[in-house]
Order: sequence, then structure tokens, then C-alpha cells
Amino acid sequence: QVQLVESGGGSVQSGGSLRLSCQPPTASGYNTRLVYMAWFRQAPGKEREGVAYISPGGDTTNYADSVKGRFTISRDNAKNTLYLQMNSLKPEDTAMYYCAASWRGGDLLNYAAYKYWGQGTQVTVSS
Repeated sequence: QVQLVESGGGSVQSGGSLRLSCQPPTASGYNTRLVYMAWFRQAPGKEREGVAYISPGGDTTNYADSVKGRFTISRDNAKNTLYLQMNSLKPEDTAMYYCAASWRGGDLLNYAAYKYWGQGTQVTVSS
């Protein structure tokens, strides 16, 4: 079972920025360059929400309406790493953020499309 490892979460004030990173453990030997990857988030008492996804080559991205213009998903396949740059953060962005990977296309902002997940990194935005 491939696990992904997220990092970069933390606590910031409203209007601040954070950059999340995600990669498989080095020992796994898993290379993400051929898979779709995405960021999801889940706040307490809410369903897991698709934030953004990116195609294997990085040429296609899509975002949830709630983060368009503020968040940017990117990947560095040479470093086997996925990123989420989050700017102009708002208190409603507070959640656990997860990265996910899928071999298949489809409804890629739907968590059901993904088989491989990380354990999550907490993002807290205070007003």
C-alpha cells in the first residue's frame, strides 16, 4: 500500500501564505510522474473536499471554486514532489489537507477517484 507524506502545514493569520508538499517515502520506490495527483481537505464535521488536481505531465490543472485565484497546484516530477501554494488564506481554509494519487482520469475532484492517500497535514488560519 503506497503511502504519501505531506508536509508544510501550520498556523497562519488571515491573508497569509503556506506551501504544502507531498511525496512518497523514499524507501517505497514509488514514482509519481505517471499519476494524477490532487489535494483534498477536510474540516471537522465536514466531508472531504477536492481542492485541486494536476495531470501527470502538469499541463492540466483544475480547482475548486472556493480556492481559484488563491491556490496553485504544481508538481516537480524530477523531485517526485507535489506542491500546493496557498495565498490569501482565510479562516474557512482551516482543515486537514491530504494529497492523493490516481492512475486513472475521471472526476478528479471527487475523493472516490483516488486509491493512494497521505496521512494529512493541518492548516489553521486565524482571523
